[in-house]
Amino acid sequence: MFIRPAAVQRLSASLGRRSIANVSNSSRRAASSVSFPSENSLTANDSCGQTTTSITDARLRLNEYHPSPPQSQQRFFSSALPTPTAPPAQQISSFPSLVIGPNHKLSPQGSFAEAQAAFLEPPAETVESLLDQLIDLKVGIVAHYYMDVELQGVLHAVKRRQMELLHHQQLDEEDGGSSTTRRRIPEYPLVAIADSLKMGDDAVQMCTKNNVNSIICLGVDFMSESVSAIMSKNGFGNVPVYRATTKHIGCSLAESAEGDTYKAWLAKSAASGKKSLHVVYINTSLETKAVSTSIIPTITCTSSNVLKTILQASAQIGPRDLQICYGPDTYMGDNLVSLLDAVLKSGWSDERIKSDLHSAHNRETIQALRDNIDVYPSGNCVVHHMFGQSVVDTVNNDYGDAYVTAHLEVPGEMFQIALRKSLDDEGVVGSTSNILNFIERKVEDAAKNNDGEKKRLKFILGTEAGMVTSIVRSVQDVLDSNACHNVEAEIIFPVSSEAVMGVEEGESSNTTLDVVPGVAGGEGCSTTGGCATCPFMKMNDLDAVQDIVDMIASESSNELQLSKHLPPNRLGGQKINGNDAIELGVEPIVYMREFMKDKRLSEGLVERVEQLAA
Repeated sequence: MFIRPAAVQRLSASLGRRSIANVSNSSRRAASSVSFPSENSLTANDSCGQTTTSITDARLRLNEYHPSPPQSQQRFFSSALPTPTAPPAQQISSFPSLVIGPNHKLSPQGSFAEAQAAFLEPPAETVESLLDQLIDLKVGIVAHYYMDVELQGVLHAVKRRQMELLHHQQLDEEDGGSSTTRRRIPEYPLVAIADSLKMGDDAVQMCTKNNVNSIICLGVDFMSESVSAIMSKNGFGNVPVYRATTKHIGCSLAESAEGDTYKAWLAKSAASGKKSLHVVYINTSLETKAVSTSIIPTITCTSSNVLKTILQASAQIGPRDLQICYGPDTYMGDNLVSLLDAVLKSGWSDERIKSDLHSAHNRETIQALRDNIDVYPSGNCVVHHMFGQSVVDTVNNDYGDAYVTAHLEVPGEMFQIALRKSLDDEGVVGSTSNILNFIERKVEDAAKNNDGEKKRLKFILGTEAGMVTSIVRSVQDVLDSNACHNVEAEIIFPVSSEAVMGVEEGESSNTTLDVVPGVAGGEGCSTTGGCATCPFMKMNDLDAVQDIVDMIASESSNELQLSKHLPPNRLGGQKINGNDAIELGVEPIVYMREFMKDKRLSEGLVERVEQLAA
């Protein structure tokens, strides 16, 4: 397990301080007259300000005009997918869950949910202390959504507190007086929790607007590597990026693309004589992107824009001529093929495809695109890999009344349930941001269409459990802004009992804590189905962050130690076929940026694809 004894003690103290079954925000802090928008009130925009669409958004728009899918779709999905049985009584729950209620009430159901909920309201002194240090030392923190729940709770609270102080500072200045705060509060948040692509953007903004002296990057190694490269590309290569630990923070998915097998797979496509384009998932190392670019024309994608990317590439270069090599995430690639199959088998017309998928496509071109996708067969994330059959069976049998969300990386069975649900706007498949946006929208609709009766919306969280902190904050903000007192959101963690482990004797002496997330083997997931947490992400914890901040405070005496926290620099000074390796690694990201901005592949990338087949 990657949970430090200190964190266990803090969790136990949190459990002892209050009744977890009825955590009311009013008992911990005075109500504020100032309302701030949530940092997680996400719109369907990507990090470059361009509108993005989840895989289900097109169908959702259509469902505004056609509440039920056509009979052909109903027949297809009823035959292709299992039909959930009637749910049990409302009070019965096979999975642990966290109920988010009015007035910031939290009610965890089950030990796993209790462990998740315990840190959502961190001690004020911890928040104030960390914020003081970030401001005084001019340090920014960028973190992935899948961070440890204790760490996320503190980071969210630090960001909110900074925005509160900034608001009071601005009010003082508008009144013509001097600020009552001890020092200037930076205008841009010093803490950002985001997906792997936006982490780099936020770091650049912290450098530009806050003039930070250093960035702490909380994620796996390829994320800190990418953040550093993006900062360097934007003129901030002199600002150090520090990881939370000196140890290697791996990623099973990213590492599946770093061996000879992946390179051989690409080389085979490049030598086929066809026009070939490699669409590589953003969650890979800079080295993978560089090596791939040297073999075959390559563009990166996110789980938010991957469908748009392959549709546009196929339309722009020619669906019958272009071979798309998607990797390394096998589940995501298979799910894309499954989605295209669903469009074709469920009888979408040419007109519907043009209006709701891509204006240049029809049934014939979608079939050609589907037939020309080559998915790498051996790349999986250990987190999403664990949504196995036992979890799927429970979702089908016991949660027919729940909305089902699924990240694009989850196995086909879980994806198919969410895809079927999405046809009636009862589920979503896509990125972490798409999932957050869907939950927020559903809660907002229920809060606005208030008929006075108590409602509980259920959401199966088909991705890493670390997202719960962002979800809680978002739901709470929606309920607050609508002054809603009779709507609850139940976030259901599809994990089995093996996804929690007992605390060893002596590790939690004088505590009331019996379990923590994760299995004894350290995988963070149940081997019989269902995922608790990513073991690699959990190598980032609050103690590690505090250690880094303390070292930065005494940088002159800790320079050597801090250097061990820098991102891996495997490409520094290296050349591939005579080209700078870092430039090659950044090129696929630049191509994606251009696509996100212009909605077309860049001419340079298209020319490379054409030359490959010449």
